[in-house]
Amino acid sequence: MKPRTVTALALLPVLGAALAGCGSSTPAASATATGSPGASGGADATTVADRLNTPWGVARLPDGALLVGSRDTGRILRIDPRTGARTDIGTVPGVDAFVEGGLLGLALGPNGRLYAYYTAADDNRIVSFAYDPSRPTGAQLTDPASVLTGIPKGDNHDGGRIAFGPDGLLYVGTGETGRSQLAQDRNSPGGKILRITADGAPAPGNPFPGSPVYSLGHRNVQGLAWDAQGRLWASEFGQNTWDELNLIEPGANYGWPVVEGRAGRSGYTDPVVQWRPADASPSGIAYADGAIWTAGLRGQRLWRIPVNGDGTAGTPAAVLDHTAGRLRTVVAEPDGTLLVTTSNTDGRGDPRPGDDRILRYRPS
Repeated sequence: MKPRTVTALALLPVLGAALAGCGSSTPAASATATGSPGASGGADATTVADRLNTPWGVARLPDGALLVGSRDTGRILRIDPRTGARTDIGTVPGVDAFVEGGLLGLALGPNGRLYAYYTAADDNRIVSFAYDPSRPTGAQLTDPASVLTGIPKGDNHDGGRIAFGPDGLLYVGTGETGRSQLAQDRNSPGGKILRITADGAPAPGNPFPGSPVYSLGHRNVQGLAWDAQGRLWASEFGQNTWDELNLIEPGANYGWPVVEGRAGRSGYTDPVVQWRPADASPSGIAYADGAIWTAGLRGQRLWRIPVNGDGTAGTPAAVLDHTAGRLRTVVAEPDGTLLVTTSNTDGRGDPRPGDDRILRYRPS
């Protein structure tokens, strides 16, 4: 496979030095991180909802309300972002919450059903539900249907982000569960981005006929979003050296575990942007205002990465920098604001009074 030309270089640690080209045949333009710890940005965020238990997946309803899942309890709340009012709509049965597993991604399908990615006793899986707000509190999820089973499960690297694309198909980000060889195994759904129908079948036109695999060589996909041109972007946890923001191409191999970050090696597609894990650990992403917005867990900041028409990236900058703790999920609102969830009650954060929260951030 011909490697894609990379035109945005690594984000370096807070020193901000630019990387030199790593064997790429075409010179790459640099992208330098700004917004070191302590940068301003917190004053621009307001709290929409607080006292949430391990929020992870968020699905936006047509009326603007949010469905927010708790990783540890499997419970889903409906939250009105205008008033903060909340309703318990139900609990996903069979959730096995431990370490990084539990109730993870949520997505509302074009068929009106709610899709949930969760860790079960033996695997990670996707199930869909009918959502009926006219039913009693706590019993509004009905008609469960299995969509996809057999996604590898582990103590960590469980992936979990799901999203319906502009094509009406379901995209699934998975992890390799600490078994790095799975990322290069086309017969395993681990360490992949999958593309399936609403019923769970491999999508027509996938790069490997009869397979749900859309791209491979991923360590732990955490965010999925489409830009204004309909291009798919994905964030990914690295190991010890580089986290990644990738522009996803059908059938492309993103290198793990052969390479981590930008390598310029034939047969592998380099990330558009990379960070040191201490600066990012990128989780959910969203597209708004001409940029991909990336929530940082360990980095405790929200990164804005401008994207250009040719798929290159401009200079990334950080906001909400060390002002709210770990950040997990980003949702773009029609009015241009962003809703961002914190992740301080997940066992790896430092909870503050009122955590966890949904914040509203208005880009300046």
